[in-house]
Amino acid sequence: MRAVEIKNLYFKYQNEWVLENINLEVEDGEFVAIVGPNGGGKTTLLRLMLGFLKPTEGEIKIYGKPPKEASSFMGYVPQYTSFSLDIPITVFDIVLQGRLERGKFFYSKKDKKKALEIMEKLKIKDFKDRKIKDLSGGQRQKVLIARALVSEPKIVLMDEPTSAIDPKGQKEILDLIESMQITRVVVSHDIKILLRNVDKIVYIHKKAVIHEGPKLNIPKDKHFCEVELIEFLKADECGI
Repeated sequence: MRAVEIKNLYFKYQNEWVLENINLEVEDGEFVAIVGPNGGGKTTLLRLMLGFLKPTEGEIKIYGKPPKEASSFMGYVPQYTSFSLDIPITVFDIVLQGRLERGKFFYSKKDKKKALEIMEKLKIKDFKDRKIKDLSGGQRQKVLIARALVSEPKIVLMDEPTSAIDPKGQKEILDLIESMQITRVVVSHDIKILLRNVDKIVYIHKKAVIHEGPKLNIPKDKHFCEVELIEFLKADECGI
């Protein structure tokens, strides 16, 4: 079963079309990057996939179900910059939120064990009792990724996961995303995401242009950055 199927999708805010005739298929386990200019519709598409918005026309299926019925399959990582830093709870409490379900008000021993396991894996267990406002940008983003993964989703959707993070934190987050063994859909303006063995690149500017991920074969001991990538892609069609 495909992870994502989007057919003939249109969406408008008031009288302005934001997305037009989007068609996309994502296979189980694929790593997909959604890129494009600011205001092009990237985040809107992600919010439609999550079920936060409803298509004006067309349909979206996540593992064969409408988004609202597939919420248990999905983990969501927002930008940490949209997360309130004034919430007076610990990092551990934030990660545990990912185990909440409708009608559930208490965490079990299994929930707490799973939270500690994922925090250990992401190397954030040592500051589980700290407040999120006391962490670096990269650490905060890892906390939100842990919250998304602790529910053991089939697919994780991320919105600008490297935004406003220092270069060291960016590398850590990109390494982590690349290593995940589940379906990943990442919305980003950061072209470095394309260096990370993506399976598909979806360029969104109202409409979608879909590319297979570039097979770069980057030598470990050689410089390779966004400039070389643009030369490699020759992406004039997308206006990059």
